[in-house]
Amino acid sequence: MIKDIKLDMDDFIAIAKALSDSHRVRALMALRGGELCVCQIIELLALAASTVSKHMSILKRAGLVDSKKDRRWVYYRLTEVTNREREIDKIIKLSISLLKHDGQIRSDDTKMAEIASEGLEALCKRQRSTSGR
Repeated sequence: MIKDIKLDMDDFIAIAKALSDSHRVRALMALRGGELCVCQIIELLALAASTVSKHMSILKRAGLVDSKKDRRWVYYRLTEVTNREREIDKIIKLSISLLKHDGQIRSDDTKMAEIASEGLEALCKRQRSTSGR
């Protein structure tokens, strides 16, 4: 039998801090539908790329999300469950359960459906042109 590994105080504080910002919670909730490109998260939150990057790095440091780079795109997903992350998974599932009917989250779900229907190339190109790159 595999024993649960408990969080230490630093892990708990990192998670609490990560969940203390509405933009990070919205990004986390958007990821419950599956992996997203950072450009999709930028579009959803309507924030600067650097701001979204900072938010996502806080979520990643807390162990709530993972990322991978594929050429010029960075993709985020909820952390996959391993023995070490079992407690973090419980926190993610509780957060999702508590917030899935929130008005902002439901609005984000509708917006994410629209964003997902737009191709990544077009979305990223539009964001680059509006940011002056």
